[in-house]
Amino acid sequence: MSGAATSIRDADGLARAGLAPPERLDAIRRVAERYAVGLTADVAALIEHPDDPVGRQFVPDARELETRPEERADPIGDDRHSPVPGIVHRYADRVLLKPLHVCPVYCRFCFRREMVGPDGLGSLSGAELDAALGYIRDHPAVWEVVVTGGDPFLLSPRRVRSIAEALAAIPHVRVLRFHTRVPVVSPALVTPELVASLRSFGRAVFVALHANHPREFTPAAEAAIARLVDAGLPMVSQSVLLRGVNDDADTMEALMRRFTENRVKPYYLHQGDLAPGTSHLRMPLAEGRELLRRLRGRLSGLAQPTFVLDIPGGHGKVPVGPAYLAPDGEGWRVEDPNGSTHAYPPSADDPASG
Repeated sequence: MSGAATSIRDADGLARAGLAPPERLDAIRRVAERYAVGLTADVAALIEHPDDPVGRQFVPDARELETRPEERADPIGDDRHSPVPGIVHRYADRVLLKPLHVCPVYCRFCFRREMVGPDGLGSLSGAELDAALGYIRDHPAVWEVVVTGGDPFLLSPRRVRSIAEALAAIPHVRVLRFHTRVPVVSPALVTPELVASLRSFGRAVFVALHANHPREFTPAAEAAIARLVDAGLPMVSQSVLLRGVNDDADTMEALMRRFTENRVKPYYLHQGDLAPGTSHLRMPLAEGRELLRRLRGRLSGLAQPTFVLDIPGGHGKVPVGPAYLAPDGEGWRVEDPNGSTHAYPPSADDPASG
């Protein structure tokens, strides 16, 4: 691991930081016995009170101990698509590589909350990593490797380089993608050495940044993002739609603008997964679709994310955003960003009934 990224790891640490009111401390302790707690100093400094939009993401809530019938420990079916430790192979042309299960912060809505944490599975052993790389080598259809976890930016630059160089030696792997929260939750870890290690792959390398609220874009975070982008590493965004965090059009608009202004292309807005104890943060699909509809007329196409749902059980990710086109006799009715509908004629080879 590179550096002690996490400064608060338990209920008592939250209390000392003024983030656990005395009347909630016992409940927070019970939650912490089941799910990992972790906040960096950078994140703690952003929290004005535990129920603000940043606090809701990271400060435990007693409702996390309430599991609804539809929730499941492995909500997107990683296990059923894991042929060897550290690999998830759900789509033919890409795999997830999970070299570690530790994060700098622990999100209260995490879909891998049953397996990540400082006392969890830790890092892959050398033999396990060799086996994971061997699996990728033996499957020539794999064109992209997504390095996730845990947060791969907690690996030392030396280990990131070794993984990148090992993947570069596999001819059919043409694209490498890293999923991380580090640039916004612990920006000092985005060092020149880490940036150089990412570039050592020598082919296309993308960084997917997870952030959920515009306040996460501090000057230090923006500088960390710039270090990556200025080095020629394209960045895309990942966000989760969360109740009380980004569930209104003004906040979501501001978030997507902050990504775009920092040269991070808005990519995915995720419907919250059915992880245990997360129902108080999860939004109804219909409300998410309506929120995206309101954004359509307010934001440049550069700033529009795709609203997606990971189908429970491991069946894949699909767009679930609002629809603007509907059959109308032999033609179509199309809705504009202001909610008005307009006729669109059929073409001879594309009737609406087809």
